[in-house]
Amino acid sequence: MRLLLDTAIFIYAVESPHRLSKRAATALTDTNNILELSSISVVEIAIKAALGKLKLSAEVVRQAVEDLDIRLLAYTAEHAFQLFSLPIHHRDPFDRQIIAQALVEGLPVVTPDETFRLYKGLRIIC
Repeated sequence: MRLLLDTAIFIYAVESPHRLSKRAATALTDTNNILELSSISVVEIAIKAALGKLKLSAEVVRQAVEDLDIRLLAYTAEHAFQLFSLPIHHRDPFDRQIIAQALVEGLPVVTPDETFRLYKGLRIIC
């Protein structure tokens, strides 16, 4: 099954795997799953690293993507247009873009964020 990883889940997997829920850890280690990370998550990590909020470098992110066998999912205009119909349950612009992308692609999202549950039609793994 294809799974879209929320940025927080990716960061937990890299920096503190003990923070992953049992369901999330199982999803990440199940070799039947295809793990995907939005290009939006890479943007979010880069911005937060530049602001000093994260200590992840481009090299660490690239290596983690490779080590965890994650595919990067490009953000498209179709994903962006989904934002027009997305209710404002979540105010974080990065999370909203990931939610829109997951809805367009029909992908479950692995996330620790319970707010994602408020979006009709979005499947999540917490």
